Amino acid sequence: MSENGELARTLRYRWLVFSLLAAAYLLVYFHRLCPAVVAVDLMTDLKAGGALMGLLGSAYFYPYALMQIPAGLLSDSWGPRRTVTVFFLLAGVAAIFFALATNMTWAIIARVLVGLGVSMLFVPTMKILTHWFRTSEFALMTGLMMALGGVGALTAASPLAYMSTLLGWRGSFAAIGVITLVLAVAVWFFVRNKPSELGLPELDGQVITGKAPANAIGLRDGMKMVLSSRSFWPLAIWFFFTCAVFFSLGGLWGGPYLMDCYGLTKAQAGGVLSMIAVAMIIFSPLFSYLSDRVVRSRKRLLIVAAAMVSILGALLVWATNDMPVWFLYVFFFLLSVFSSAIVVIGFTSAKELFPVSIAGTSVGMVNLFPFLGGAVMQPVLGYWLDRLHPAGSPYPPEVYSQAFVALFVSGLIAFVAACFCKETYGTK
Repeated sequence: MSENGELARTLRYRWLVFSLLAAAYLLVYFHRLCPAVVAVDLMTDLKAGGALMGLLGSAYFYPYALMQIPAGLLSDSWGPRRTVTVFFLLAGVAAIFFALATNMTWAIIARVLVGLGVSMLFVPTMKILTHWFRTSEFALMTGLMMALGGVGALTAASPLAYMSTLLGWRGSFAAIGVITLVLAVAVWFFVRNKPSELGLPELDGQVITGKAPANAIGLRDGMKMVLSSRSFWPLAIWFFFTCAVFFSLGGLWGGPYLMDCYGLTKAQAGGVLSMIAVAMIIFSPLFSYLSDRVVRSRKRLLIVAAAMVSILGALLVWATNDMPVWFLYVFFFLLSVFSSAIVVIGFTSAKELFPVSIAGTSVGMVNLFPFLGGAVMQPVLGYWLDRLHPAGSPYPPEVYSQAFVALFVSGLIAFVAACFCKETYGTK
């Protein structure tokens, strides 16, 4: 076959590779946010209070956060295709295990394993895409991946609500587990780490080859450089508290809040929560354009986002059950814009704070903090809900109002941290 014909095969096959990995990333977001819609069902079936539900919600985030730095090392040693396959198989089995759980202990163990399984998708995927797409296309493909994450968040809202109505929450999670297993097998059979594994040419020479340049900074020195930087910690704090608000509402307590305080059905609550995904799909790529071409700043957008999160937190405290139902759609849309979609600017800042040679280390380390924020805040809210209302769910509006003070304060802390962040626009 001619050289042009071989190149054309690469151009065609790469979309199969991208589609399978993007579908897997969609499931990552589904697994991350799915408890919100079925939280009330879980609490009833597993006889759990708010504190245990909070612990269940956070069980996903701890392993996910802790595995972000090892993800790169394991991807390099095992290869990204094998890493994704093995860990996604674990996620699929764990999802089925979760569907079969008879008590909260087994449910929490299953969610830990799900978090561990899906934690090894994003970093290996980025490594694979560097070989299948041109350097000039990489930013676009990353943006498309983030947008598909938003689609995953969408499936964890209304579609999951309808599915759980038809199949029950156990049947729904068993089905998702099977889909995860099938996708893991498809990745193994059809995805390749690089075109050369199929005898195909790569598209340009600017790919990650695994050979470190002469001036490379080792992982240990890179971590030390990041952790000792005074510019790193305000951004890390901003990530922690901003995402603590997002994951607390979008990933767990938003569903019970809407059903308890506004009397919405599970399907109606799923419709409101679907605005989270809509905002992510629209604003994740849009924020990069706004930062580069309109505002010409990273720091100003971080400050505005934290200010908006504070305002939304204030509404939760002082207008807990007084917002019009139509405004709830607007509320969760804005919540996602300013506490989820905005993180693309946070990651850009993290990359720009340090030399290119440790960009992966800096982004990986800052990526610990959003998931730690969710891991900490979800059980904190559950603890306060139970303490303020020992009778358990459903919780009255005044109980939610007092518990949501933690989210309002988180927004204020994120705002202060953003004010101390270093402006990185134009530094790279």
